Amino acid sequence: MQIASSVPVPDRTVALVGLMGAGKSAIGRRLAGRLGLPFVDADAEIEAAAACTIEEFFDRYGEAQFRAGERRVIQRLLDGPTIVLATGGGAFMDIQTRTLMRQRAITIWLRAELPVLIERVGRRTNRPLLKQDDPETVLRRLMALRYPVYAEADITVDSRDAPAERTTDDVLAALTDFLHARTPAGATS
Repeated sequence: MQIASSVPVPDRTVALVGLMGAGKSAIGRRLAGRLGLPFVDADAEIEAAAACTIEEFFDRYGEAQFRAGERRVIQRLLDGPTIVLATGGGAFMDIQTRTLMRQRAITIWLRAELPVLIERVGRRTNRPLLKQDDPETVLRRLMALRYPVYAEADITVDSRDAPAERTTDDVLAALTDFLHARTPAGATS
């Protein structure tokens, strides 16, 4: 699918943030295709750098070491060419990572309601934070802690119980509005 000519090409990485199950990877892949940019999943990059799964990393080293490694990987990715980046659910919670992303990327929060998240996270069993307690309890707690911070993103788009293409359309429209608002009158992209 080609990008519409009215959509300015982002001049910096587009980083998707939000809770697990919000659709960052699924929407990110589609958005990247529409924008003609490479898609990168930060979690996959972290696993490649650590030579183990995120679950194994959590088990071996704990969350603090994971966040430090995640920060280094995201910084490396932001130092590179413009991409669409799907981040892990906790990446934006780290103040250093958040500051870096806000300075060097366009951040988009994919906000999802609890029933949508519960249905989506139930499809996978490799989410370390969901092994600590009942998934609904964990997600409620994470929503209370993280949603106020995610709200600092440049753009917020609701990730609903709808086809991924529809949410991608919503993200593209919001990104287009954001980019047009940043482009001075008379300037071309």
